[in-house]
Amino acid sequence: MYRKIIFICFITVLSLFSKELITPIPLNPDFNYKKALLGKKLFFDKKLSHDNTISCASCHFIEDGGDDNLPVSFGIDGKTGTRNSPTVLNARYNATQFWDGSAKNLADQAKGPIHNPVEMGSNFEEVILKLKKEKDYVNEFSLLYKNGISGLNITDAIAEFEKTLTTPNSRFDKFLRGYTKALTQDEFNGYKAFKEYGCISCHNGINIGGNLLQKIGVLEYYSTDDFGRFNITKDSNDKFYFKVPSLRNIELTAPYFHDGQTKTLKDAVEKMIKHQIGYLLEDKEVENIIKFLKTLTGDTPKIIKDTNEKINN
Repeated sequence: MYRKIIFICFITVLSLFSKELITPIPLNPDFNYKKALLGKKLFFDKKLSHDNTISCASCHFIEDGGDDNLPVSFGIDGKTGTRNSPTVLNARYNATQFWDGSAKNLADQAKGPIHNPVEMGSNFEEVILKLKKEKDYVNEFSLLYKNGISGLNITDAIAEFEKTLTTPNSRFDKFLRGYTKALTQDEFNGYKAFKEYGCISCHNGINIGGNLLQKIGVLEYYSTDDFGRFNITKDSNDKFYFKVPSLRNIELTAPYFHDGQTKTLKDAVEKMIKHQIGYLLEDKEVENIIKFLKTLTGDTPKIIKDTNEKINN
């Protein structure tokens, strides 16, 4: 606990004396395009679920924030999950995946829903049998992977697709790159307040979050039955610790937090001020922070608009 507090204080002080703790999304991120195209096909394929009703895209709307705008998602047989579906946009810039940080990378994350009984309710053996019945899949996997269709190759291809799901060119990124007129005065004041009140202590880096786990309810208890990271580690010090979510495209990803119980961006900001920050902000300051957050919406990933999808080129 004390180490977390010291870290937050250090980052807050550092933010006051450094240029920026947030950096723009790279305009040309690296990825294997052919593998990404195969991963895109798998991402939208409902055969990855046991009853052929759920795909990755069922819970992650790429052109609308990368989540599903529900408190919790629906899986096979109408089963409901226990946590809000996080966005897949810019997930490549997260240090870990899932709310509890239990997946170390994108490929590790991709296998989770396939095996989760309340999500896709399937397994690699079942999925591989389905894919091997389709000539196109057999040919495409053979072209890209020496051992063809396998569980590791399925998740590798999906991860490669997810690497393409970045949203550059937000107005704030343009501001960071030197175009000072990209923000209005209120938006700039919101960013200034965002830094001065310590929001940036957790929301920093390329993804403006996603790079550490933090306790929800640092200064005032947050009511939740979910123990977060503790469910993985069984370490009492990890109770109520969750991955700090990215703030990119945040205006598109309501409802908020791990439980999906916060419906508006205004409510989310006010809750964070209450439970994490502890300052008493004026209404105008809150309004400006919200205006700043709305400048974080970037471009739709190019691969979604690309219709020339031929892996065999």
